[in-house]
Amino acid sequence: MATLNPRLAKARASQEAYFVWEGRDKNGKLVRGEMRAVSSTVAVAALRRQGILAHKVKKRSASGGRAIKQKDIAVFTRQLCAMMSAGVPLLQAFDVVARGHPNPRMMRMLNEVRMDIETGTSLSAALRKQRKHFDSLYCNLVEAGEAGGVLEAMLERLAVYQERTMALRNKVRSALMYPTVLMVVSIAVLAVIMTLVIPSFKNAFTSFGAELPAPTLMVMAASDFVVAHWLTLLVGLGGGVYLFFALWRRSVKMQKVMDRLLLKVPVFGSLIEKATIARWTRTLSTLSAAGVPLVEALSSVAGASGNAVFAEATDAIRREVRTGTSLTTAMQGTGVFTPMVLQVTAIGEEAGSLDHMLGKAAEFYEDEVEEMIKGLTSLMEPFIMVVLGLTIGSIMIAMYLPIFKLGSVV
Repeated sequence: MATLNPRLAKARASQEAYFVWEGRDKNGKLVRGEMRAVSSTVAVAALRRQGILAHKVKKRSASGGRAIKQKDIAVFTRQLCAMMSAGVPLLQAFDVVARGHPNPRMMRMLNEVRMDIETGTSLSAALRKQRKHFDSLYCNLVEAGEAGGVLEAMLERLAVYQERTMALRNKVRSALMYPTVLMVVSIAVLAVIMTLVIPSFKNAFTSFGAELPAPTLMVMAASDFVVAHWLTLLVGLGGGVYLFFALWRRSVKMQKVMDRLLLKVPVFGSLIEKATIARWTRTLSTLSAAGVPLVEALSSVAGASGNAVFAEATDAIRREVRTGTSLTTAMQGTGVFTPMVLQVTAIGEEAGSLDHMLGKAAEFYEDEVEEMIKGLTSLMEPFIMVVLGLTIGSIMIAMYLPIFKLGSVV
């Protein structure tokens, strides 16, 4: 049987589109599904060969579905690993995982990877074409697995790595999100007091005909300002927050400044530092265990660190290591790693078990982060509630001062 030339197959695949179809099978049962085809006519003919009489074939929009998230990639890695462990061939595994995925965008992306593999492209090369979803670390590990004939084991390692890093990131986000939500609620409560409660007190005080205390006058002046300029304040605050985070995401210089500042924030800076070190050591441990050369592994670690300060330090380490400097000496020169990490790395280099020792360091810092988060969540709520209570209490006392002096006025 003649085989289709890989270039022709790839050109044909690029012209295909997704079609959603509906029809009846040989038993008259209503069936639905979707398929790739060059046109609706080709799709109808393909369905007819399968014994399905299609009465509705519609081209699906390419923009359907939500954005692909890291969680989708982690779940896909675990599913692919499980299917390959069960002896399912790679192409069939991709087909099954794609069909069962609820996100159309993820489904299309997996089908594109599968078609590249069908035309003779390696899995790592096919994944590199999807740079938006598969970073260099992921592709390097898959390539190492293909070269060593241990793709299944490497996918297992990748799945574990992604699950642990996601769990750590979610814990840090939840720890940072809690005080943020409380602050937003506090600002909303203060806005309601300033715009609704204080004006009611002001109307009542105008009939007293007496001089009001200075704290009361200050609160009333602040309320008048908020009521008169609430729209400007709302737009300014919302626009400022949006512009700030937009610059943070898009400006490399802004990222470096903010990441340095975050590491210096009391309590939370230590949490972010330990989480970053845990992710850094976990990533390098995973790549080292996979047999990826150290210089190449450090390139992936820099991108996966999640902090511009550690990314710069990793680039400096990579340059030093390339010239023959030991990893421990290069790390020590950056000044961003703790003595424990440096000691563990030195032991790992001397004993030839760098991946194992870095994995131990990652576990230690992951446990440290978890303990810190538990302590923070138990302390932040009463602390923020006390601050909010003092603020609102001070405002209410200032507004009740004239009522306390009402007897002397009468």
